[in-house]
Amino acid sequence: MSHIAFLGTGLIGAGMIEAMLRRGLAVTAYNRSRDKAEALAALGAGVAATPEQAVRGAERVHVALSDDEAVDSVLEAAGPALADGTLVVDHSTTSPAGVRGRVEKWSRVRFVHAPVFMSPAMCRSPGGVMLVSGARERVDAAREHLAPMTGKVLDLGERPDAAACFKLFGNAMIFALVGGLSDVFAMARAEGIEPAQALSLFEHFQVANVLTYRGKSMAAGNYAPSFHLSMARKDLGLMLDILARAPEGSAVLEALGARFDERIAAGDGQLDLGVIGAAKR
Repeated sequence: MSHIAFLGTGLIGAGMIEAMLRRGLAVTAYNRSRDKAEALAALGAGVAATPEQAVRGAERVHVALSDDEAVDSVLEAAGPALADGTLVVDHSTTSPAGVRGRVEKWSRVRFVHAPVFMSPAMCRSPGGVMLVSGARERVDAAREHLAPMTGKVLDLGERPDAAACFKLFGNAMIFALVGGLSDVFAMARAEGIEPAQALSLFEHFQVANVLTYRGKSMAAGNYAPSFHLSMARKDLGLMLDILARAPEGSAVLEALGARFDERIAAGDGQLDLGVIGAAKR
């Protein structure tokens, strides 16, 4: 049976390890807080005291840690026991610059970045999306191992840091939507409407269409108006008037108003509101 090392047993790592064990794989886990790794021993995982111990003799290594610093420090500790050519798959959300640096530094192994849009539940019962990018021989070597771990593997091509970039794009949209909902709920409470009732609007008004239609126009640099920026700014003012009465204030709309005003001052008021995403002139 092949030996797999897994460095990092947080919510994502622990879920992935549990799924691997159910598939009959032999996994040795390491976590900086050892008790989190020990919790997986009852499921059949081996527990290593150090990263070096975990990866010694491993056919491949998976990493799921909190940030660039954690990934770098754990790989550095594992380095003496990493055999040349070992497949190292990093699922951590890290910076594009950090990925580029690791690909260069760890050129003697096959380092691949494969961050995820997966909840802990999706890691245990594979679902969601896993991104991957990099040199073809590395991605090709990883693909058969990644496919059973997720609902979909999205290959973003040869650029080694592309998966890191796209992971941040996705998280940015999550944060923007959560911020927007925060402002919607604040407005609702200020007007005496329950947040759940306000949320019910989006069972009928499909905001995902903004991505499908306006998003494509914005990406193409097409700002022919279907909603003039000047009129959108008027509506935004009405929203900010309500939020001024909300104790929690605005999460995102106040900052967005400044961007609207900047583009209107630049003469873009009669273009579509999507022009706020255009590069500065």
